[in-house]
Amino acid sequence: MSFHSFSINKPNGEEVSLDQYKGKLVLVVNTATKCGLTPQFDGLEKLHQKYKGQGLVVLGFPCNQFLGQEPTSNDEMEEVCRINHGVTFQLFEKIKVNGSDAHPLYKHLKKSKKAGLFSNRIKWNFEKFLIGPDGKTIDRFSPQTTPQAIEDKIVAHLPKN
Repeated sequence: MSFHSFSINKPNGEEVSLDQYKGKLVLVVNTATKCGLTPQFDGLEKLHQKYKGQGLVVLGFPCNQFLGQEPTSNDEMEEVCRINHGVTFQLFEKIKVNGSDAHPLYKHLKKSKKAGLFSNRIKWNFEKFLIGPDGKTIDRFSPQTTPQAIEDKIVAHLPKN
């Protein structure tokens, strides 16, 4: 099973199969609009704009499991991200990333060999997974790791055309 095996809904409820991202480098981030790390939306958008033409896809997965820092509806969350941070990368509906009712995608991501010090749970908002064009996890980054700090790793793994 790989990243590409899963489906998830957009904020409007439309189902998206992640197999459409085969051949792309994907940065997966669990997000929240009321978190102290929310300024990372700006850095994520910069990476998206800079490298989308070279095969990078940034995907945001809002979650309200960390001190209720994503309390708004899916529509409101999407609007806040677009208005306050200029987000144009794909956001999905709010999901759970920890616990028995965590989204199956996140259950899969947490089991990857890149769990390392992170263990089998998401620590906080803005934890990041870099997924290769083949759907396998390349790396995992802590919430405090800024998007700019992983730019070199992203560039090193962009698909070679």
